Amino acid sequence: MFDLLQMQENPFTGVLFHAIGGLAAASFYIPYKKVKTWSWEIYWMVGGLFSWIIAPWLLALLILPQTPQILADASTSSLGWTFAFGLLWGVGGLTFGLTMRYLGIALGYSLALGLSAVIGTLVPPLFEGKLLTIASSSSGQVLLLGVFICLCGIALSGKAGTSKQNEQSEHDKKVTVSEFNFSKGLALALFSGVMSSFMAYAFAAGKPIADIAMAQGSPALWQNLPVLIVILAGGFVTNFIWCAVLATKNNSWGQLTRSNPIDIAHIESASLASGHFIQLKNVMFCAIAGGTWYLQFFFYGMGTTMMGAYEFSSWTLHMASIIVFSTLWGLALKEWQGASVVTQRWNLSGLAVLILSMVVIGWGNTLAGFGAAH
Repeated sequence: MFDLLQMQENPFTGVLFHAIGGLAAASFYIPYKKVKTWSWEIYWMVGGLFSWIIAPWLLALLILPQTPQILADASTSSLGWTFAFGLLWGVGGLTFGLTMRYLGIALGYSLALGLSAVIGTLVPPLFEGKLLTIASSSSGQVLLLGVFICLCGIALSGKAGTSKQNEQSEHDKKVTVSEFNFSKGLALALFSGVMSSFMAYAFAAGKPIADIAMAQGSPALWQNLPVLIVILAGGFVTNFIWCAVLATKNNSWGQLTRSNPIDIAHIESASLASGHFIQLKNVMFCAIAGGTWYLQFFFYGMGTTMMGAYEFSSWTLHMASIIVFSTLWGLALKEWQGASVVTQRWNLSGLAVLILSMVVIGWGNTLAGFGAAH
């Protein structure tokens, strides 16, 4: 553990951390599929309580007991901007959940994250006036090539998704994604992609908080844990308000307290069919989903500390790894059943190109480290 905490910047270790985070991000929605009798707004709200409030505070306090003091020492400006970007990112996270609802895991992730990758990766250095400087160096050119390859991989994944959608029968669409709606899902995916990119800005705004954490003895690997608390608090506010509006409109608040009618065929024993058991299971699956969701940014925060001069490339790596693992989940959950051989090839080609992009980006960051060392 000590060696882990003392790790020096290493882009390929950063790629590994981002890959683990991508696996968590691609997996978090799976437990929600086990929730019974609750409306989307109810289970999203309960899961969000675990992912945006409980998990960030719990892990931060366990790893950095001085977290409350770090946040108390942070400036109002740093806290305010980090929270504000968290609010905006929360809108993306909210519509991202709806994207999965209407498009399924594989297609929804590809479309939503493609736009997010472009905006979240390239706009921050452009805003800071560093993009041309980066593009003029050999290491920067390799890195930008990796970003371009990533976008090509996302395009291939999107092509596979639209091709699958055109080939599937209405019955197959409803079997794999019960509420499949391509036009509604596409609009939500595009909007979600733009808003989700604000997470990259939130981390940039929270850099002064991370610096305070380092000054108070935090290992570099954990410096972003207090930052995540602020960002995700903003995301929770956005999502809670929207879910509360929907719960009021749909009269679904009562699902949290009453025993709803259930399909006994799904229960192995009649003794397990009590409303209390269903409620407990729902909370458990929401907790698993929420905790898994948080792990994506837990490892994302670790990955950014490893990337060196081109830390902004973390967002591309995060997006690429999410799509890689969401594609694998889509295959495992048979979301691609009924797709032709050609469509399957598009899908696997996108997967291969995305993995290549992660290697190229890691190499570009490594070259930058070599340049700095000399």
